[in-house]
Formats: sequence, C-alpha cells, structure tokens
Amino acid sequence: MPTLLVADDHPLFRAALRGAARDAVDGLVVHEAGSLDEVLAALEREPDIDLVLLDLHMPGNHGLAGLAAVRAQYPHVAVVVVSANDDPRIVRRALDHGAAGYLPKSSGLDELRDAIRAVLACEQWLPSSLRMTVARTQSASGDADLAARLASLSPQQFRVLTLVAQGLLNKQIADRLDVQERTVKAHLSAIFERLGVRNRTQAGVVLRELELTDPARHVPA
Repeated sequence: MPTLLVADDHPLFRAALRGAARDAVDGLVVHEAGSLDEVLAALEREPDIDLVLLDLHMPGNHGLAGLAAVRAQYPHVAVVVVSANDDPRIVRRALDHGAAGYLPKSSGLDELRDAIRAVLACEQWLPSSLRMTVARTQSASGDADLAARLASLSPQQFRVLTLVAQGLLNKQIADRLDVQERTVKAHLSAIFERLGVRNRTQAGVVLRELELTDPARHVPA
C-alpha cells in the first residue's frame, strides 16, 4: 500500500495534510516529521515510504538543501515541495533539483489530493495557476549543473558534505557517521572532484547556494 511522509513543523498543518491525503488515496499509510532530521530518520527507518510532502523551511532545512538531501540519499522517494513561496523562479529551481511537484500553502485541499494522486502515479504536478508561468521560467544560471553534481554524490558522500557545511572537522564527522577518519578523507576527495571544488570551504558554499529566504519569517527593511 502507498506510504506518505508529511514533513512540516506546524502540527495543525500536518493534521490537515494528513486528513486530505487519506481522503485522496484508499489505504494510505501516513507518517509525520517536524524537522529535517526527523525526515531523514523516518526515511531510514521506513524503507516503504513512497512520497514526502516537504516543507521548504522546517527546522534543519534551509530552502532546497533538504530536497537535495532526500533526493541524494533516497532517490527512489518522490518529493512534493510544500511552501508559502509561490515565486515561479523558486518552483523552477525545486523542479530542477528533483521535486516531483510543488504545492503552495495557499492551495486548497482538492489540489493537495490531486497532487498526491498524480505523483503516486509517477506524474509531475503543479497547480494550474503556476503551470504556464513556470513553463516560461528559465532555470537559474548553473542550477541544473549544480543539481547534477549533487545527484552524482553517493548517499554517504552527501551526508559528509552536509556535515562539512555545518563546520564539523573530519574526526567529528567520523564519530557522527561511525566510520574511520580515513574513510571521511576518501569521501571528501571524491566530493571535491565531483563538485569541482578545491577544499571543504568551497564544498560548504556549494550546499549553501541552495538556501532560500522564508517569506513567512522575512521582515522587510
């Protein structure tokens, strides 16, 4: 039976998504997560998850970095991005980085049901209000190349990259991943080569290029 992970830090919004999802698909199994760490833990624990509804700005996630992490570490799992940001340029970037769909938080429950059904049927989904504008929106300069480079990393290499971007040293990464330090060094060499960078600082910058401003928390100057 199909299995869904609802990933959002607001319990009431998760409950609405969960209810609409169960209405959309008979027998749907629904799990929940309130942070990116919980998302990755759930995907590790529940290998049958087919689809993630992923909030772009939940704790631990910074824009498209969470999407890239899920797609790199669990490429068999489809992701529908859920966000208050309906800028066609952001939608285009999400699709370029492997999202199977994009659902603005202003969408109605009928659109949510349509999105879930479409993506579980292996179709890409966008709300009708965005389809034409997104189709006319060009990919950001270098974004498709960045997506391809990140996709070339193995799941463990992406985990190492994420920890490098957080400022952890090789020994700390080795302890966190329960591997030897020389294994981390080998992963870093492969990461540098695949990302076309020379050092860990440049590698961290690559991942931070996926960060986005949360419109719900942005205060105009």
